Amino acid sequence: MRLYAKKAVIGSLVCLTLWLIFTYVTFTAGGPLEARPREGPVSAEEDRFRNRLAERVEQLEKDFSIQLQSNKNILMEIKQKLLEETDEPEQIVQLEDKIPILVLACNRVNVTRCLDLLIQYRPSKEKFPIIISQDCNHEPTRIVLERYANAPDSGVSLVLQPDLTDILVPPKEKKFRGYFNIARHYRFALNHTFHVLGYESVIIVEDDLDISSDFYEYFLGTYALLKNDPTLWCVSAWNDNGKVGLVDPSKPELLHRSDFFPGLGWMLRKQLWDELQPKWPPAYWDDWIRKPEQRKDRACIRPELPRTKTFGKIGVSNGLFFEKYLKYIQLNDQSVPFTKLNLSYLMKSEYDKKFMMDVNSATEVTLASLRGMTDVVTDPSLATVRLTYTSKEEYKKMARHLGLMEDFRSGVGRTAYLGVVNCFYKGRRVYIAPDKPNFIYDPMWS
Repeated sequence: MRLYAKKAVIGSLVCLTLWLIFTYVTFTAGGPLEARPREGPVSAEEDRFRNRLAERVEQLEKDFSIQLQSNKNILMEIKQKLLEETDEPEQIVQLEDKIPILVLACNRVNVTRCLDLLIQYRPSKEKFPIIISQDCNHEPTRIVLERYANAPDSGVSLVLQPDLTDILVPPKEKKFRGYFNIARHYRFALNHTFHVLGYESVIIVEDDLDISSDFYEYFLGTYALLKNDPTLWCVSAWNDNGKVGLVDPSKPELLHRSDFFPGLGWMLRKQLWDELQPKWPPAYWDDWIRKPEQRKDRACIRPELPRTKTFGKIGVSNGLFFEKYLKYIQLNDQSVPFTKLNLSYLMKSEYDKKFMMDVNSATEVTLASLRGMTDVVTDPSLATVRLTYTSKEEYKKMARHLGLMEDFRSGVGRTAYLGVVNCFYKGRRVYIAPDKPNFIYDPMWS
């Protein structure tokens, strides 16, 4: 009904404008009065009449101009109202405001599982365009990917990694050739995203990942942190120790800082790629990026409850860690409105102070006593506890008995921050902390 009323108003304005034009043309059809030829002498009365008529025409011309501008203003107001009240308002997303999803694919035909979830949960194809980059020249997978890219108005594009030449691999590493291909693919795909397409940030998703329903909300909410805190260099949707029984299911909103680069669904900005690209390694890029000379004491944001989970048991790593850890990851199933939460507690100055206060105030216990505790916390003093390690071997023993991933990369334990690894075990928060303050990672720990 409201739309019909607006159409009626617009129609009336058009009719009024046409009447004004008709009136104006009628009065001035013969051109300016001064230019008309005189036929014989003009009486004083006729001269006064002509002067009055000329004044009337001049006034009508002014009125016409004012009314025409008024009509334009009214039409602009109605157009604005129509845009504001339509069910799907016009949205123009600037390039710098877009966060593309870069899906790295190769020869996994069931990449459909990953893509279907990315499309299902995507709040806006304009805000989150999906870029698929395929390596390997695997035709069955390419046919599947082209179906997504060619779908009308899909917001999905496909690019093929063009360099398919054999990489010269040292003889001792021939069985790890896949890691060389992956590093080359990453270099191409990130260069394409940042330097060809011109985006300022990107979320990288590998083709064997499931995502949670609040995956996009998580990255939207944390984007400002990554942009404004120079001590952060990535946001990851992954928790290496996010197994069932090691995370707090009642805290889906809880986020942490981590010195360990998680990967597996992560966001970075162009300025970081510009820093890393000139020295990008020929292989093992994820271990390389964890080295001190790349990390430079910067941290990543990670969630308590993972927003990604891998279903890729078979791959380049031949299922390493899958049976023992990865298949037990607890993918978040609760939607959290991260964009509406105050996440400033994750800024380094605020986070470090509270984090170390929590660690130091936790009740110190032994590994044996912790394992003997019940799942029900009856003593408030044992709701948060601390285990203390003095060596790499002691830490690994603790991690192994709790079911955590026990390995190190460049001296940093998985999910560690300031040398402390925290998890949720038997209904309580557990901090596994070094025995020394101001702990410094030892790259020789592995």
